[in-house]
Amino acid sequence: MLADSAIEHYRGLFHNKAMLTPLVTASLSLLVSAHGNADSRPVAHEARDTVYSAAALAGIAGLGFHLYNVSKKPGGFSWQNLFYSAPIGAPLALVLSGALGFLAERVRDTKPGVAPTIGGLSAGRVVAAATSAGLMGTVAEAGLLHFRGAYHDPFMYLPVTVPPATAALIGAASVGRTREPRPITRFALRLTAALGFLGAGFHAMGVARNMGGWRNWSQNILNGPPIPAPPSFTGLALAGLAALGLMQDHPDD
Repeated sequence: MLADSAIEHYRGLFHNKAMLTPLVTASLSLLVSAHGNADSRPVAHEARDTVYSAAALAGIAGLGFHLYNVSKKPGGFSWQNLFYSAPIGAPLALVLSGALGFLAERVRDTKPGVAPTIGGLSAGRVVAAATSAGLMGTVAEAGLLHFRGAYHDPFMYLPVTVPPATAALIGAASVGRTREPRPITRFALRLTAALGFLGAGFHAMGVARNMGGWRNWSQNILNGPPIPAPPSFTGLALAGLAALGLMQDHPDD
């Protein structure tokens, strides 16, 4: 999220100073996440909660800015403007990042021997549902941009076929029996995680195909397919695997 936002907003020359906000909040999220991993205390931390909440709010604000960017152009919400204006789905990645961090803090704040819950619901079910919704949003963004590219490479169909199936499986898990091992869902999540890295590789190849290739990296990275975008699938798939682990460790049926 940080790398993708940095590249896209640098391309926009940070003409609006608010474009620095996702870089700051994403950087802080990485720092507090590293702190959370090093922190052995099984309790939530006020500073981490604050940063994660700020990241989610910054993503919501960014969505508003991007919607305004599209709407103010001639033709409003036309295909042309959706293709080439500020990407509407991009800020939602920051919302998801902050939300998943906040949910993780709720899980670690659970007393030993007590099943973790979020809003009175099984934490595993909540994270699984969030993963399903996040995957479908990411699919919509990938589908729009790959449609702009006319699916000239058959591999461009993978992000709009594999992740939707994974979203359906993890969505079903969020409302199904928690004691089931769900090997197919686990396989689909792992496949989706691998797809994120594979997509980054294909995007790097797309950059190399532009005039000058990587020798002209300072221009081609800005104008080629976004290399940091596909790993969004990886992050969400890992969250889905964590959700399945929570549901199996703390079954509620």
